Amino acid sequence: VTGVQTCALPISGLPADCQFDYSAPVIKEQEFRHDGILTPVENDTNLPIVFLEAQMQTDTDFYGRYFAEIYLYLKQYKIIRPWRGLLIIKSRRHDLGSEIPYQYQLDNQVQRLYLQDLLHQNPLSPNLALLQLIILPKTKTVQAAQNLLKSSKGQAEFRQKLDLVEAILVNKFPNLSLEEILKMLDLKTADITQTRFYQEVLSRGEANLVIRQLNRRCGKLTPIQEEKVRSLSIPQLESLGESLLDFTGISDLENWFNQ
Repeated sequence: VTGVQTCALPISGLPADCQFDYSAPVIKEQEFRHDGILTPVENDTNLPIVFLEAQMQTDTDFYGRYFAEIYLYLKQYKIIRPWRGLLIIKSRRHDLGSEIPYQYQLDNQVQRLYLQDLLHQNPLSPNLALLQLIILPKTKTVQAAQNLLKSSKGQAEFRQKLDLVEAILVNKFPNLSLEEILKMLDLKTADITQTRFYQEVLSRGEANLVIRQLNRRCGKLTPIQEEKVRSLSIPQLESLGESLLDFTGISDLENWFNQ
């Protein structure tokens, strides 16, 4: 059946004589990647799975892509529990596409948190205060970060907050080194050397140095070999840095990996 048809079914919101153009298109699935999915640990299937997404700039395809990701995930993984959405959006001014096709979900299943609104809210919970760092003017960011870290109750909470503060400030001040950011926060080196973010940055720097030395000593590494080096821990990188002084060719590196 094709062409213009009158719908005989009682569909709410449509006039009885409303006509439609009927078609049966094939929908091609695309590959999507979620920012984050929060699944309840408990086995209670009445607790919803939460689809988390952050959007910091205009993207007129955002809403369409977000809901496509959700329903493809529900289908592919045969989810039997309800779902909710949490969108962290920088500004209400960003055009994220038409809301009309998704209005029911946006009104009933999705919560939108606009970071720009946090500028004028006080006091904030620690989690919202962390998010506020993203959109605060740079002149106010450092003081806010210091206050947030000082409010920590115990060393474990301090480390957890510092991991997140570091990540936010490194992205907000890309021209500053970790040491310079550390000085801005008025913290001692011992305060950050064991944080996860610091260790990741340290590992990347160590890996880049070892790769440069291997390229000079053994010839250009393949992408697979580079990836192997980057996956090493800091103690392993230090061990490789010592061993490569005796390397004469790329076969020595492969032998080192095998051992």
